[in-house]
Amino acid sequence: MNIAIVGYGKMGHIIEKVAVDKGITVKAKIDPSATDATHKEINSESLDGVDVCIEFTAPDVAVSNIKKIATLGKNIVVGTTAWYDNLDDVKKLVEETGIGLIYSPNFSIGVNVFFRLIADVSKMMDKIHDYDVKMSEAHHIHKKDAPSGTAKKIASIIKDNVDRVNDIDIKSIREGEVPGTHTVKFESAADIIELEHKAKNREGFALGSVMAAEWVNGKKGIYSIEDMMNEIIK
Repeated sequence: MNIAIVGYGKMGHIIEKVAVDKGITVKAKIDPSATDATHKEINSESLDGVDVCIEFTAPDVAVSNIKKIATLGKNIVVGTTAWYDNLDDVKKLVEETGIGLIYSPNFSIGVNVFFRLIADVSKMMDKIHDYDVKMSEAHHIHKKDAPSGTAKKIASIIKDNVDRVNDIDIKSIREGEVPGTHTVKFESAADIIELEHKAKNREGFALGSVMAAEWVNGKKGIYSIEDMMNEIIK
């Protein structure tokens, strides 16, 4: 399989390493400002021979990148978050162009297992009314969106499974080079049940995105990470 990395910052470099270690060819590294990128723009030349593009850029350019890649008929893994207000338009584009696209607020396999755990605990807490829900998330100072897409996903899982919860206040912390920590507390007057996922580095996100590229290669239609996880966790 041949891939293109769209967005050749810190994540892009780690994705390249993970892909090469798995025997995948990186045909292009596309970034308008990275001096070590192979191309500055998404076009037919930079995507020549590419099977799947892995897109990790910024919310304000993600949809534009998706449109360019889809128009050129390439499948896409979208790791950028905070563009989901345009999801309906992207779904229509995927249909029209006949490509395959998989997106997620977080491609870490561990985080997606964490999502399942949150759902299971939330279903139990729906029946126990003495517990309130609290959430926090911490990331590096370069992260632009707050709360994170992962935190929003966790909050939506809780709200879907705990009828009494209409809204959750999420405390967002931006400090240093923290890869990502997400904490959920179910708290009563008597005790606290705490669930936490703490990323040790960015390699988990990179590995999951490369696995997603392998999974979506050759597929048509739009998928979320849950579709892939349903095959991994039977």
